[in-house]
Amino acid sequence: MDVKLPRLGEGADSGVVVTVFVKEGDTVVLDQAVMELENEKAVASIPSTGAGVVQKVHVKVGDRISVGQRIFSLTEAGAVGVVAPAAPAPAAAVKRAAPSAPTPVAAAEQTGVEDFSGTELPELDSNAAPVASPSLRRMARELGLDLSKVRGSQAGGRIILSDVRAYLARLQRPVVPPQAAPAPAVAAKTPSESIDFSKWGPVTKKSVTPLRQVIARRMWENWNAIPHVTQFDDADFTRLNELRKKFAPDYQAKGVKLTLTPLVLKALVATLKKHPVFNASLDEAANEIVLKDYFHIGIAVDTEHGLIVPVLRDVDKKSPLELGKELEVLASKARDRKVSGEELKGGTFTISNQGAIGGGHFTPIVNKPEVAILGLGRGALQPVVREGKVEVRMMTPLGLSYDHRVIDGGSAARFIVDLVASLQEFPEAAVKI
Repeated sequence: MDVKLPRLGEGADSGVVVTVFVKEGDTVVLDQAVMELENEKAVASIPSTGAGVVQKVHVKVGDRISVGQRIFSLTEAGAVGVVAPAAPAPAAAVKRAAPSAPTPVAAAEQTGVEDFSGTELPELDSNAAPVASPSLRRMARELGLDLSKVRGSQAGGRIILSDVRAYLARLQRPVVPPQAAPAPAVAAKTPSESIDFSKWGPVTKKSVTPLRQVIARRMWENWNAIPHVTQFDDADFTRLNELRKKFAPDYQAKGVKLTLTPLVLKALVATLKKHPVFNASLDEAANEIVLKDYFHIGIAVDTEHGLIVPVLRDVDKKSPLELGKELEVLASKARDRKVSGEELKGGTFTISNQGAIGGGHFTPIVNKPEVAILGLGRGALQPVVREGKVEVRMMTPLGLSYDHRVIDGGSAARFIVDLVASLQEFPEAAVKI
């Protein structure tokens, strides 16, 4: 009995094996964690969809595997590949759907399955039979449908009637002739020529990690798809620092280390409410700007593996104390590669804070589909003229990068002016516990 990689989630069809928890001879139970898989920037624990004794492990650390691929084999029957004798409801549904099924199949044959473009058909393990009920297999045989080309949505890649319908619907989509295809939004990357650098001196080589590959791809896509402009300014953080020092003991008593980030988040959300276009996304397909009434802020976390951006939900509804607690948890999970894929999605705006490291102004890259990102450099004591007098203030550099398709320069200037004011005039009552 083969246990296969189940569907990981929307748009997650493959990943790299990070850890394998089982070996030959081990006994596993249903839903037991058997391996960890790195997909995009998250590491997910994969449960067993079968139960029994492991006969053979088919994967190893570093392998890239996809949905439907074998993970290990069991000597006892489990949940994978074993079909219940009678599933009345699905069987009845199949019988009702069978008479109308030949029409889409015929249409698919007219377009030519082999020539069908614009649809990525799943590539499943050709050595293993598709997992489906007897009634669904019978219907497929009658229609001449190859179930190996249908991607199952259930545990272990099991195919159900809705999967067949979705597959047939995809086959009916019109084929766009190559000459009529629209120009890509992002220019294709030209394959790079491999250079032997060792000709000029000693070198050290190391493989690009899957995470670094993801970061590189996304940064390249974001930079090429979005016309970037960066607005610079400096904010006086003297008051924020004083408030942080004043209330740090109270937060410490609650088990939270008060940093400037929760205060910056609250000031940012107040500014986003005044300028909702910065909390939006561009729907290029519908040609619409989507203004969001929620505030989920991505926080760029610097880890030894690379940059990871978990998302803080509903920042506008939480106190600095609550935000401080969540920040500690999210940052720790990101550094340990325990953050889930869902915790990396749904952001409306992103902050990249390099203050703890150093450096001044920089130009952060917008995290698509967001339209803006705020970069903070390290604060430094500087002489500032106030009311005709020179004072020493803690000045922090800001860099606001934005999508010029959605946001104009005047709007960006007004946004950063209001943000600076919100930071410099932060109310003490908002910090009190």
